[in-house]
Amino acid sequence: MRVYRGELRKLTSLPSVWAAVAVGVLVPATLTFLNARAAVSRGNVDLGFQELAFGVVGAIILGVVAVSSEYTTEGENAGGGRQITTSLTVVSSRRRLLIAKLAAMSTVVAALAAVSATITLTTVEALGTADFRRLLGVVLYWVLTALLASGLTLLTRNGILPLTVLILNTSVVTVTYLLTKVTPLAAFFPDLAGFRMFIERVELPVRLAPVTGGLVMTAWVAALLAAGFLVFRGRDA
Repeated sequence: MRVYRGELRKLTSLPSVWAAVAVGVLVPATLTFLNARAAVSRGNVDLGFQELAFGVVGAIILGVVAVSSEYTTEGENAGGGRQITTSLTVVSSRRRLLIAKLAAMSTVVAALAAVSATITLTTVEALGTADFRRLLGVVLYWVLTALLASGLTLLTRNGILPLTVLILNTSVVTVTYLLTKVTPLAAFFPDLAGFRMFIERVELPVRLAPVTGGLVMTAWVAALLAAGFLVFRGRDA
């Protein structure tokens, strides 16, 4: 628990984390407000939830920064070293360090997702009826996405590539969705499978139940984190 609390304090002290919090709260709430009237007139049952799928960018940033900040070279005043050296000096067990780091990051992301979803769905409720029962699916999706981002960053030891790939795929060009036009197996990519936990209408060639979608995404995350841990354990700091 001491290591967990230390990682929690370390994470919340990063300016980029608060920028991620702002993105995670403001993006879905703003998009919902702008899209609300047109969506209500069309009877869109996923109003708010589709926008929360874009808000997951905040969770992606948190997942990446939680790991990449360890490898960022500090300023000359701090000796020009990296945080990972200090972290491993204080906590010699890499397994304990990684578990505590991921647990702290998941806590922050879960809280962010709950707050963001509540604000967004309250906006929907003011215009019609919001299905708060799907809120748990949103929280799970955000946490799993953040863990996926952390796993990728463990493999690359640099945040630029995971941020670029995941944010572009989430907000600009959804490559995984385009691939479903080529093969129905693309519906089993983690982001598309995870959508099923809280979005009802998704035009995909394979229809997954919410629980099945969550299990598929969890399997991807578990595999990626396992690979990331093996790389993290085997290389020099």
